[in-house]
Amino acid sequence: MAFDTKQYQDLYPFEGKTLDVGGARMHYLDEGQGPPVLMLHGNPSWSFYYRDLAQALRGTHRVIVPDHVGCGLSDKPGDDAYDYTLKRRVDDLDRLMDHLALTEPVTLVVHDWGGMIGMTWASRHPERIARLVVLNTAAFFLPTSKAFPLALRVCRDSALGALLVRGANAFSVAASFVGCKRNPMDARLREAYQAPYDSWDSRIATLRFVQDIPLDPQDKAYAVVDEVQAGLERFRGVPMLICWGEQDFVFDKHFLAEWERRFPDALVRRFPDAGHYILEDAGAEVIPAIKQFMGIAG
Repeated sequence: MAFDTKQYQDLYPFEGKTLDVGGARMHYLDEGQGPPVLMLHGNPSWSFYYRDLAQALRGTHRVIVPDHVGCGLSDKPGDDAYDYTLKRRVDDLDRLMDHLALTEPVTLVVHDWGGMIGMTWASRHPERIARLVVLNTAAFFLPTSKAFPLALRVCRDSALGALLVRGANAFSVAASFVGCKRNPMDARLREAYQAPYDSWDSRIATLRFVQDIPLDPQDKAYAVVDEVQAGLERFRGVPMLICWGEQDFVFDKHFLAEWERRFPDALVRRFPDAGHYILEDAGAEVIPAIKQFMGIAG
């Protein structure tokens, strides 16, 4: 493991498990009993992001929360040992779900890059999706009304960006400061989010995620996203809750409008003063909304 979670035991009181997913260990939480809930984080966070929601649901549900390879408590292999692409992420998730041998359809909770990973997996297995909870994410290309943010462009396409992300942990550090607007993270929370990414080698996934953002047909993930986007309407009949922090500088009103256009029957909760890390910023409202959506009393 890349770091010791004992110092965060009060915040992250879990005993995780690991699974070999083709030569790399994937760490995951498997908590509680009952109908399954699968929670997928994005970049540059890790399963820590879902800690409060996992604790809120594990009394009534079986909660599965993986750390994507290269993130959190999972292995962080080099490019020679792991293909940091969307397809590989979904293949890893397939391995995990096959290993768990779940028979019931899952409630799928997605945030940031977890949306693209989760909805690609869902597109492979639409019969395995009971409900969808969407938190500041996407399952489609950049909306035509939205300009690609300059900060992401620098990280994605320049040597300077790569140096800042892997040399200075700029992506994780910046996210921990700007990701919350209503309730800015205190120093200890920022430390916990950044802790898995404490060296050049451990920050490889943080950079590769950004570099895998598909903008042009020649990008590796483009064909995958194209296929998923084209098939999203198959999920129109699946109950969907969207909770959205409107102060997110990437997944902003343009992305929310696209979700609403594609899923006009979705239940939408907007949080005008909250940012990207919606579960940190507005968890006191979002978690009860998710429980109500799932039919959990209390």
